[in-house]
Amino acid sequence: MRNAASNAQVQREAARPAAASDIQRIGQHIARLGIAGIPRNYELLYEAIIGQNAALAQDIAALGGSPRQQSLDELGLKYRLVGHCGLVGNASQAETGKILQDAAERLSESLGQKHAFVRAAEAVLRSISDNPSQSLSSFMGEMEFLSTSLGELLNGETNLEAKLRSDIERLEALERGVAAAQSASATDKLTGLPNRIALNKTMLDLYESDDGAAGNALIMVDIDDFKALNARYGTQAGSRLLKKLADLFRKSIKKHDFVARTDGDEFTFLFTNVGMQEAMAIAERLRSSVEDNIVFAATDTVAATKLTISLGIALSADATTASQLQANARIALHAAQSNRRQPVQAFGR
Repeated sequence: MRNAASNAQVQREAARPAAASDIQRIGQHIARLGIAGIPRNYELLYEAIIGQNAALAQDIAALGGSPRQQSLDELGLKYRLVGHCGLVGNASQAETGKILQDAAERLSESLGQKHAFVRAAEAVLRSISDNPSQSLSSFMGEMEFLSTSLGELLNGETNLEAKLRSDIERLEALERGVAAAQSASATDKLTGLPNRIALNKTMLDLYESDDGAAGNALIMVDIDDFKALNARYGTQAGSRLLKKLADLFRKSIKKHDFVARTDGDEFTFLFTNVGMQEAMAIAERLRSSVEDNIVFAATDTVAATKLTISLGIALSADATTASQLQANARIALHAAQSNRRQPVQAFGR
């Protein structure tokens, strides 16, 4: 009964109009569940309620009231939420340390067995040397002891090899898991495009490269009146539009260019080896392509809405850091958003 009530509460939260801000709604739900108000819990409930992830909402509800943080984190990892991907690295590092410690102990034990066998062999040789006239039965007894010790040593080596192979497989699995988590943390779940984390890394790498950052253009794109379109047609229609827009943008770049979804209705491009004139031409082509190919929605009673976008351009030559380049592009984007008659604006022009 408790789980059913909690599930119903989550579903009601997901369907309730946005009378309060999204953060307030999430904060209220966190208080009701009795869980810690930490960023990754906000992200988890935001995905379930605001993001309308029904499967996640059901999984959270199934935990009942006052769920353990470990259980919440397991859900975050299951749904590959960005805030939880770092937990994979922490857990992997701890497990890797334990595997290596166990392997070191086994190798130490194996080395001890080898030393013990060497000492036993030396003792047998001294016995034979010191007592050459010993009986055959005594000699055979020492040989049997030595043979038994050698068998135990070889058996231990076989077991050690098998355990080390198993350790290597576990380490490789952990490495794959970390790589998958890193990939997930840098990928926008809705569109499959890189996200802001990936963009920031790409830009930092650009400015730290030996060739420098000169000769690149950053173009920020924002959908005009997207919140109003979402309110009019619904968030599911908005999500479909974002996916379609992402597909269009993905096809608009060349091999060495980059595009990411960096906010709810914001996309960012990084073009290499272009100047301002080329960047302006690219931005105009992007704008025309969106207006010519993307229709937001249409029904029997509501006419289709033509989608428009605003674009801000900044050149890497005008910025000494990656953050400054992004700030310049955002200034240009704000200028474009405030002047719909000139939807493409360039920083400093």
